[in-house]
Amino acid sequence: MYETWEELEASIKQCNKCKLCQNRTNIVFGTGNKQAKVMLIGEGPGADEDKEGIPFVGKAGQLMNKALAGLGLNREELYIANIVKCRPPSNRVPEEDEANACLDYLRNQVLLVKPSIIVLLGSTALKNILGKEYGITSARGTWIEKKGIFYMPTWHPAALLRDENKKIEFWNDLKEVKKKMQEFI
Repeated sequence: MYETWEELEASIKQCNKCKLCQNRTNIVFGTGNKQAKVMLIGEGPGADEDKEGIPFVGKAGQLMNKALAGLGLNREELYIANIVKCRPPSNRVPEEDEANACLDYLRNQVLLVKPSIIVLLGSTALKNILGKEYGITSARGTWIEKKGIFYMPTWHPAALLRDENKKIEFWNDLKEVKKKMQEFI
């Protein structure tokens, strides 16, 4: 484990633990408040994220930003990261070996941030963080507490672009996160 953000990021920039490193433009390390009470974890970078090196800057990220702003939350108050730090080809779901190669980096980010709440955006984040036995459809919207951290699984913002009906559930889940944040202020 790395003691500083700089050491961790330098290690990821040099990473070649899986095949995703072969086609990356940039690693997508993470962004936001490094002492945030709330951390959001997504699946992996898309084309816009790979280009800019920042998570959630594409259409799904813009939709997420609108939802956060609607609740009076600024993404700079939160810390945002992904399961994998390099873009999977054609925005496919990261393969198990790719996710496993990156998980220690993500765990290190969690240890450095020390969030009280982690929002798991989509099935890939849920299964890689809490376990394969969880399904996003049944777990979303339900608080799960482990080792003193409260997890809120919800839809990935990209799912909202494909199915507008999920927007209300996503919004309600984020409202629960905002309410829970009050306990940690």
